[in-house]
Amino acid sequence: MKFTKIIASLAIAGLVFVSCKKEEDKNLANIKPLETTAKEKKAIAAENVQTASFNIEGMTCAVGCAKTIEKELSNLDGVQKATVDFDKKLATVTFDKTVQNSESLTRVVQETGDGKTYKVSNFKS
Repeated sequence: MKFTKIIASLAIAGLVFVSCKKEEDKNLANIKPLETTAKEKKAIAAENVQTASFNIEGMTCAVGCAKTIEKELSNLDGVQKATVDFDKKLATVTFDKTVQNSESLTRVVQETGDGKTYKVSNFKS
C-alpha cells in the first residue's frame, strides 16, 4: 500500500512539472526579443559631439564593476558610446554636450557603487 502511494505521488508530481513547463513555454513565446525593446539612440549633431576620458579607481573586476559602469553610462540620454577598460582603469564616453556634462557623468559612475566605491579622476574632454 505504501509503495502504491509513493508511485501515485511521483506520477502526480511529474504531471505537475510537465504541465507547468508547457505553460511557461507559452509565456516565453510572447516575450519580445531584446533588440526590439531596446531604447533607440538619437543621433547627435556633429557640433555637439564631445568625447571624454577619465580614470575610475575602485573597480575590482572586469565583469561586475567595469561592465556595470559601462552599461550605466551607455544607458544615459545623450550618450552615444561608452567603454570602460578594467585593465587601464579608463573610461571613454562619446556624448552630446548639450545633454550631458562632466559632473553628470562623474555622478553616474560614483552612484553605480555605494557612492564611495568608485572615484573618478583625470577627467579630460
